[in-house]
Amino acid sequence: MSDRDRRWRLLLGEASQLDLPGQDVGLDRCLAALYEPGDKKRRGGLGGSFPSVARWLGDIRDYFPTSVVQLMQKDAIDKLGLQQLLLEPEFLQAVEPDVHLVSTLLGLSRVMPQKTKATARIVINKVVQQLLQRLANQTRSTISGSLRRSSRTRRPRHQDIDWNQTIRANLKHYQPEHRTVIAETRIGRSRSRSSLAEVVLCVDQSGSMAPSVVYSSIFAAVLASLPALSTKLVVFDTAIVDLSQLLSDPVEVLFGTQLGGGTDIAQAVGYCQALITRPSQTVFVLVSDLCEGGDRQVMLARLAQLSAAGVTCVALLALSDEGAPIYDHDNAAALAALSIPSFGCTPDRFPDLMAAALGREDLAMWAARHGMVTA
Repeated sequence: MSDRDRRWRLLLGEASQLDLPGQDVGLDRCLAALYEPGDKKRRGGLGGSFPSVARWLGDIRDYFPTSVVQLMQKDAIDKLGLQQLLLEPEFLQAVEPDVHLVSTLLGLSRVMPQKTKATARIVINKVVQQLLQRLANQTRSTISGSLRRSSRTRRPRHQDIDWNQTIRANLKHYQPEHRTVIAETRIGRSRSRSSLAEVVLCVDQSGSMAPSVVYSSIFAAVLASLPALSTKLVVFDTAIVDLSQLLSDPVEVLFGTQLGGGTDIAQAVGYCQALITRPSQTVFVLVSDLCEGGDRQVMLARLAQLSAAGVTCVALLALSDEGAPIYDHDNAAALAALSIPSFGCTPDRFPDLMAAALGREDLAMWAARHGMVTA
């Protein structure tokens, strides 16, 4: 059997009437258990029993790479209704943890038995640590560099002069006869303050935004670890929860969210307005699909007030690996008219986005330059 025929046989299942080589029989069985024939799908056969699901979870690890395993797990949970099994500690120990699994667990946290919460916490912590390892260093280095540049001044006090930068900037004024450099331009750093900038993350925790909530919480914890930033995290549906005091522990932050429910962006923006003390030094990030269930006119008016006060505002329609959001186009267009850009962003791009925002760059141009999905 050619490789092409083999692929078609695995895609179409038994309906193709082709025989598979022996080494592919187990792989085909894994696919057949999840995808049903007809309409380009295969017949589901996992049922709801833990033993059969556990065996299947072990088998797919043998046949597929981790990224495919995670996708098949997500399909199994979504298509075959395995949410009930996620409430069993034994099942949680068998799955491959990823962002989508964490999102599902957080959505079930209100009905999760106490014995399962301990296991769920271990699973969530594993994903959090993986994300921190992947994203934390890049975020800190990128944003710290932006803050260092923004803290420079060309009228420093004598004790604040950065002599290395000053000499480099004035080499063209070197006087050979005196063997010295005339420091016509002095470069230094402004006096340190409690923080150089403020960041307010306002995150929609409605069910459709689940992966964005996970990534936003991770990034908020990383930003909070930077002494030069004052970071606040507010999550909302029709209620508002300020999680700023929990940012030292991302797992606690995630358990503080309540995925699902409606959306009242206007109310959340109003709450965040009261947190902002230095508008010109504040970046306000609204993470939402902009599907407003509250008062649309109040939402737009409050965002307009923030922008007019000098706050750097941006709406992230999604903060996820896909970066391709489903969102309210009318509200996104209304924000664009207020010079507030709206676009989807992937986690790998978020550090550069924040550096651009802190550096007061044009974020709409930044998004276009980096191929972000813009509204």
